[in-house]
Amino acid sequence: MPEPSPPVLRFAKLTAAVMVAVLLVGAAAIMVVRSFQARALAIATNAGARVYVTTVLPSADGNVLPLGLPGTLQGEIESTVYARTSGYVVSWRKDIGSQVRKGELLAEIDAPEVDQELSQAIAARAQAASSLALAKSTAERWAALRRKDAVTQQDLDERDSTYRQAASNLEAADANVRRLRHLHDFSRVVAPFDGVITRRNVNVGDLIDAGNGGAGRALFAVAQVDPLRLYVYVPQAAAQRVKAGDAVTMTLMERPGEEFKGRIARTAHAIDTVTRTMQVEISIPNPAGALLPGSYVQVMLPIDGRPTSLVVPTNVLLFRAVGPRVAVVDGGGRVHFHTLKLGTDYGDRVEVLSGLAPTDRMILNPPDSLADNDVVTLTEPQAPQ
Repeated sequence: MPEPSPPVLRFAKLTAAVMVAVLLVGAAAIMVVRSFQARALAIATNAGARVYVTTVLPSADGNVLPLGLPGTLQGEIESTVYARTSGYVVSWRKDIGSQVRKGELLAEIDAPEVDQELSQAIAARAQAASSLALAKSTAERWAALRRKDAVTQQDLDERDSTYRQAASNLEAADANVRRLRHLHDFSRVVAPFDGVITRRNVNVGDLIDAGNGGAGRALFAVAQVDPLRLYVYVPQAAAQRVKAGDAVTMTLMERPGEEFKGRIARTAHAIDTVTRTMQVEISIPNPAGALLPGSYVQVMLPIDGRPTSLVVPTNVLLFRAVGPRVAVVDGGGRVHFHTLKLGTDYGDRVEVLSGLAPTDRMILNPPDSLADNDVVTLTEPQAPQ
């Protein structure tokens, strides 16, 4: 077989060299890509292993802090109107939402039994008056006869006793007539004070029983809606710092952005041994009738803070078996748990009496998996609220 010519041999060698170079370049590119991928994976793994937290500093607030408490509005005066006499409803004059004045007629009741008893009492009174007149004239005649010594003293005493009994019978008859007339006057049901009818439970023809035998027998409910009163129960920790005359702010969930002002009218000056709270009455002006009795509201009470105490948001607290704790981050990014002694609860914030320094950076919303000495990555610390 003849040997290849020199040009062909050179071409073959060149082709082989090019192929080897291409393979080397490809291998080098693959190694570079894999190196970058390994580095990116390591960076992503390290980033995923980090715990990113937001920190907040405690605030040293000795000013007035609001204490939020729930409550229910009530009328300044609320009364349930019952019938004092039994009978049938002839008519009613006021319905729910009606403004009434004191003494204004609400309903009329037909009481035939009371009318008959009154007529009988008037007749009995006339009989007693007639008996008294006869007894009086008899006693006077017997007194004249006694002066003439025509009758004995015993006979005169008997006639005087009969006269006194007749007088007493007339007084009893008069009292019975007055009682039945007052009872007859109760057939007119009137408003006990100025206010608004909040409930009507009667219709024409209903049979009404006298007395307050239950809420179902009530005829009307009347409430005075200006001002309104509100009862809240202040925890024992803040009870000493609530005073009559303090201004309060009230809000309703269904009216966002609006605030209503009021003042503390009085306090119970005693702690309930069951709930460990003190009852506080608040007066809320309501001249326009914008507030409705029975509404659920949120009240913000002004509480004087202690100048030496710190205040932290409630979403930094962890409640463990040893008590309330916070996760504090040091300068190296390590987590240390501090056990706290808490004071007054202000709703979204709480007072810290001990266990925390003003420069401690606390983790907001710490995860339950966080442990002591864990390393975390900090975001920009937030200013105290």
